[in-house]
Amino acid sequence: VQLQASGGGLVQPGGSLSLSCAASGSIFPINVMGWYRQSPGKQRDLVAQITSVGSTNYADSVKGRFTISRDNAKNTVYLQMNSLKPEDTAVYYCNQVARVYNYWGQGTQVTVSS
Repeated sequence: VQLQASGGGLVQPGGSLSLSCAASGSIFPINVMGWYRQSPGKQRDLVAQITSVGSTNYADSVKGRFTISRDNAKNTVYLQMNSLKPEDTAVYYCNQVARVYNYWGQGTQVTVSS
């Protein structure tokens, strides 16, 4: 499975950004897709996850501000990020877990700064 992320960039505090991640290859239909983020010198942390039936899980720090969604027909997961804060600055990574396999996409930089 290959994961191709897009979106990200530079935004001012309080602004919004949207990320998307398209999966391709031998995709098992029952899977969990999600977004993680990593800042310099820190570990990679979960931001949000969504199962193939739409159940979601969010990090406390983004609840109420970020929304994860997916389009199973397009094998794509989205992350809508609103009310962005400087502490949201990180490299964001797309992830898919299916059966015993764990796949990662390339990271995309999100910078929140005035």
